[in-house]
Amino acid sequence: MVWGVLEEMRIRSLGVIDDAVVELSPGFTAVTGETGAGKTMVVTSLGLLLGGRADPALVRIGAASAVVEGRISVPAGAPAAVRAEEAGAELEDGVLLVSRTVSAEGRSRAHLGGRSVPVGLLAELADELVAVHGQTDQQGLLKPARQRGALDRYAGEAVSVPLAAYAEAYRRLRAVTGELDEITTRARERAQEADLLRFGLGEIEAVAPRAGEDAELAAEAERLGHAEALASAAALAHAALAGVPEDPESVDATTLVAGAGRALEAVRSHDPALAALADRMGEISILLGDVATELAGYADDLDADPLRLAAVEERRAALTQLTRKYGEDIAAVLAWAEESAGRLGELDSDDDRIEELTAERDRLRDELSVLAQRLTDARTEAADRFAGAVTDELASLAMPHARVSFDIRQTEDPDGVEVGGHRVAYGPSGADEVELLLAPHPGAPPRPIAKGASGGELSRVMLAVEVVFAGVDPVPTYLFDEVDAGVGGKAAVEIGRRLAKLARTAQVVVVTHLPQVAAFADRQLLVEKTNDGSVTRSGVTVLEGEERVRELSRMLAGQEDSETARAHAEELLATARADG
Repeated sequence: MVWGVLEEMRIRSLGVIDDAVVELSPGFTAVTGETGAGKTMVVTSLGLLLGGRADPALVRIGAASAVVEGRISVPAGAPAAVRAEEAGAELEDGVLLVSRTVSAEGRSRAHLGGRSVPVGLLAELADELVAVHGQTDQQGLLKPARQRGALDRYAGEAVSVPLAAYAEAYRRLRAVTGELDEITTRARERAQEADLLRFGLGEIEAVAPRAGEDAELAAEAERLGHAEALASAAALAHAALAGVPEDPESVDATTLVAGAGRALEAVRSHDPALAALADRMGEISILLGDVATELAGYADDLDADPLRLAAVEERRAALTQLTRKYGEDIAAVLAWAEESAGRLGELDSDDDRIEELTAERDRLRDELSVLAQRLTDARTEAADRFAGAVTDELASLAMPHARVSFDIRQTEDPDGVEVGGHRVAYGPSGADEVELLLAPHPGAPPRPIAKGASGGELSRVMLAVEVVFAGVDPVPTYLFDEVDAGVGGKAAVEIGRRLAKLARTAQVVVVTHLPQVAAFADRQLLVEKTNDGSVTRSGVTVLEGEERVRELSRMLAGQEDSETARAHAEELLATARADG
């Protein structure tokens, strides 16, 4: 099922392109032109639309920004359409509008269906919509990790299901191992910490402070330290208020106020204002009596015992020793003790925790061993099928004697997981090291493609791999840049023929310099510069009939009007039509 077709791209101020529109269609489209004319900008533009890195160096000199806009038909219900709508994008009659702007200062903006979106969302959609292949992708295929990823993708659920379970168990094992290492490697530090906590808790327990005790004792010490002065002051104040019993002639405040009250009471009936003052004088008399009574009681209760004062100061000194070490006051000391008791419980339980973690680590390693074996078995089975399918494709790409195979191996490690009866090293993707091997002709030993394939052979291997993927995990659009690098003659014809076959079930866009490849295209676009070295709207044209023959002649012989080249071009087109 085709889930999207790239219909059109408009490119402005990108590289040599001033303002151009690239019209595409289903099937096989070839993009051709002189070297340096800007053909590769088509690939670069699509890369930007699909969330590629924004390089300000791409912005045309003198322009403020480069803009790429694209129209992609995406049927309702397709994964890309669903994801776009979740992000708030709108589809117009099944068409998704995508744009990317890159400023000369390096800022980048992305829009999807009329809504501003993160660039990362475009990259998500790229996985569903387009497979882009250029020379950098060929270099990526040389990396074993990429080769393992390609094999896993081909294997499908046979690998993805156990790989997901393996990845989760691997994550848990890393966490458990990290905690176990932290506990065991820091055992000395943790023991020292525990000893310090025990000592501190022992000191606090020996003193046994009460909450608020420091404030209470401070107040008591202040009172006991000034007992004589306090008693003398209370006695003098009491004598002033209530008089001295031993001296009948002494005048006290209570007697004077009582006399004043009686004088007012005698005449209060004659004036309301004076009656009010008499009432207030009565209140003063009562208050003086109460204060005198309390002063007498205070003096009687005041403890001037120097032994009690010494005991209080001794207790305060013990509390001060605690506050110097464990908190600014007794409340803080008690809080430290509570927190430290909890921490000490954690430290004292290390032995139990180490035992638990060790058991869990061993269990997870056993689980990983089982899952790693399942991954190895699934990859081995898929590798045979994958290598066979790629080998068959290479036969259709003028490499009839080439053989592709996979080397799936493990590295022994006594601390690893068990696979195939051996302890082997393992990582986040399993225990397998996967490498794609190529034997280009009979008698040649299989060698890693990085060492055993020429540039042209590597291009064909990559194309064969993508064709095999198209049968199990298709994407709507394939874009190839220089897939025919290092290829010529019959091999180039076979590449063109295979691309045309791939285009029967997907949209294929190829940037090429080979007429043998371009001849098989359903549609050929020519990229041309103007006299000032830029590509404008008129610089990207669809070639038909005689124009296409002239371009193929130029590609063949560098001469549009060469009769021999024209005859060869017409022959190529006829061959392509016959295959179709």
